[in-house]
Amino acid sequence: MLMNGSEILIECLKEQGVDVIFGYPGGTVLNIYDALYKQDKIKHYLTSHEQNAAHAADGYARSTGKVGVCIATSGPGATNLVTGIATAYMDSVPLVAITGNVALPALGKDSFQEIDITGVTMPITKYGIIVKDISELAECVRKAFYIAKEGRPGPVLIDITKDVTAAMYEYEPAVPKPIVRRKNIKESAVETAVKMIDESKQPLILAGGGVVASEAGNELALLAEKIDSPVCVSAMGIGVYPSSSERFTGMIGMHGTKASNVAATESDLIIAIGARFSDRVISNAKKFATKAKILHIDIDAAEINKNIVVHASVIGDAKEILTKLLEKVKTAKHSEWTEHIKSVKNKYPLVPVCDDVLRPQHILSRVSEIAKDAIVVTEVGQHQMWACHYIQRTSPRTFLSSGGLGTMGYGLGAAIGAKVANPQKVVINIAGDGCFRMNNIELATAVEYDLPVITIILNNHTLGMVRQWQTLFYEKRYSHSTLTGRNVDFVKLAESYGAVGFNVTLPEQFDDVLKKAISLNKTAVINCEIDIDEKVFPMVSIGKGIDEVMLAES
Repeated sequence: MLMNGSEILIECLKEQGVDVIFGYPGGTVLNIYDALYKQDKIKHYLTSHEQNAAHAADGYARSTGKVGVCIATSGPGATNLVTGIATAYMDSVPLVAITGNVALPALGKDSFQEIDITGVTMPITKYGIIVKDISELAECVRKAFYIAKEGRPGPVLIDITKDVTAAMYEYEPAVPKPIVRRKNIKESAVETAVKMIDESKQPLILAGGGVVASEAGNELALLAEKIDSPVCVSAMGIGVYPSSSERFTGMIGMHGTKASNVAATESDLIIAIGARFSDRVISNAKKFATKAKILHIDIDAAEINKNIVVHASVIGDAKEILTKLLEKVKTAKHSEWTEHIKSVKNKYPLVPVCDDVLRPQHILSRVSEIAKDAIVVTEVGQHQMWACHYIQRTSPRTFLSSGGLGTMGYGLGAAIGAKVANPQKVVINIAGDGCFRMNNIELATAVEYDLPVITIILNNHTLGMVRQWQTLFYEKRYSHSTLTGRNVDFVKLAESYGAVGFNVTLPEQFDDVLKKAISLNKTAVINCEIDIDEKVFPMVSIGKGIDEVMLAES
């Protein structure tokens, strides 16, 4: 079949099972958009900004496990994708970003809207290529999708010169290369891991995003039960182990629970699965888990000994490794240890204050109760940490948040992507007023496509996490973090886009407003007025060990 490059691209996307693309047209991708216009298998969602096209593709991918796809034109269109690509890279999200570039004769001449986007994104992609020859296009697309999914997932960029999108070439259909779980797991490493687990008296399982990616939640739960171990999670691991379980101690690290941080400090073996020991988890590496041996299970060998020197490791797919461990480890009971951790958990519970003041902890605990099966997305800041603690999840891919890059403005685009992928699910975006200022233009996208995404703004009229640090460590010098001088009426703003807006000032108002927003089944914004000096605790100061956790402002 003789086709032009744009048509070949579309056919290759169909081969890969792509049914949704998020993007924004421009000169160098007009041929691609023309090919999109002529078909009806792939639906395109026009976002208001290219960055949010990348975030929408990210939210689509995180909530499904499929590869998300976004597209942008050359120059500023391509560079506007960079933050979204970096966000996906830091959190190991499978994503394919397609960009156009100027025609081959114009490359390297500072042509209008020319940018070396493969060079720009090299450090934040698993793979990137510029396609300059029509004969290579189909293979490059197929390779991109394979790399995005294989092993540790991540973003891939395909840059296509405009002349390639117009050139004619023979298209030959192909079946996507299957992704095979890595079987070459060293048996000696497994045996060492089994020995360490069997000898442990005070084990702790730390589950990260890699457990989500490998769909190993069931195996994780079985292992925790078999070896009688508490379970904590990184922010990326939220939902992979039921929050309702007695074994669950919550998030670990800088804003981790007292129970998780004490468990890590007193454990004799930390079994880290699909977690990379980021600085937000370990804080001061020299003070982290000094009594424990560390067993690190990860698909990426580069993560072993990168941030923490470990005692043993098993490289490979988490599901495969956990299956092997379940066959070999002995059933154990560690009643004294588990009861001790339960007592810490009971002594230092995360209980939302319920009084006559509208508090973020109360708001999020009510979201958790009213919208139990919702997909919750967060922006980044105080509201993100409150959400990590107070929104209880029982299944993976229902809590989406920018962990590694900490991208303010991530949430609304990601929520749109999650809603497109899961039309029957309620999707709620938890935002701060600072983050919402960065992305509220995407309300236009949600309204245009009739996507009933609900955004809950915890509006403290400040950049909350910045203010918290300025309060605690900068003697209350609030340098450019207060937003009270330029208040925005977010209800009127929502209505101007065609969305529904609500204002909440009292705790007794919130339940009815959220239930109404859900029942209306429309794009909605709920503005919740909270105190400017609400703070996120627990918190570990920079340089401290995670056992040195502040539970309140001193």
